[in-house]
Amino acid sequence: MKYELLVNGFPVQAEYDDAAKNGVFIPFLRHMAELQRCKNGRLTVFLAAPPAVGKSTLALWLQGLAAALPGMPAVQALGMDGFHYPAAYIAAHTVARNGETLPMQLVKGSPDTFDVEGLRAKLKEIQQGDALWPFYDRRLHDVVPDAVPVTAPIVLVEGNYLLLDDLAWRDLPHDYSVFIGAEEALLRDRLIARKMRGGAELRQALAHYDICDGPNVLLCLAHHLPADLTLRMVEDGKFVRE
Repeated sequence: MKYELLVNGFPVQAEYDDAAKNGVFIPFLRHMAELQRCKNGRLTVFLAAPPAVGKSTLALWLQGLAAALPGMPAVQALGMDGFHYPAAYIAAHTVARNGETLPMQLVKGSPDTFDVEGLRAKLKEIQQGDALWPFYDRRLHDVVPDAVPVTAPIVLVEGNYLLLDDLAWRDLPHDYSVFIGAEEALLRDRLIARKMRGGAELRQALAHYDICDGPNVLLCLAHHLPADLTLRMVEDGKFVRE
């Protein structure tokens, strides 16, 4: 079934098959509801996956799906992208890559372009009560601080590196985690197509994949911590349990 969603301010058409909806996602949401009731407080759920799996769209769809389920507590989708360093910071800094020094802007989206300690502090804050969450505006290509009130009893935080097996990223506070894997070739095709839809020529899209998106995909696939629930995207809109 096709759905119209507003993702980061842009209209997006997504398609999720009934087998995944009824066999994977509704049971997942019902389980989150039970965990939240047992905790008797805000439940923080991580949705981690490599670039191009469609995390933002899926998280918003799950928010809407939860709202349609009788007796289901509200679910609020939140993006990790609000913890990118501000554009001015990224423009003024460099990163080391394979013995080279590169402009941070060239690898924006890699783990070292995020304020992980800010993310950690905010995750602790929302465990204690309502708070304001930053938002990444893709029209401005910059972070908008304190943009989103966090109020729901279940928050679904989506991002590439939430389960990254790296010292700086380990032990981010949460109650439950989901990881979605996929074949690297499928993600490569999706990322190159997405870059070209944004106006890049094929050679530019390929170069960007080689220097930025590709290493991020491989990092997420090869170096993630175990999740409570592991899924796989086998094609657009089709998700299966591993």
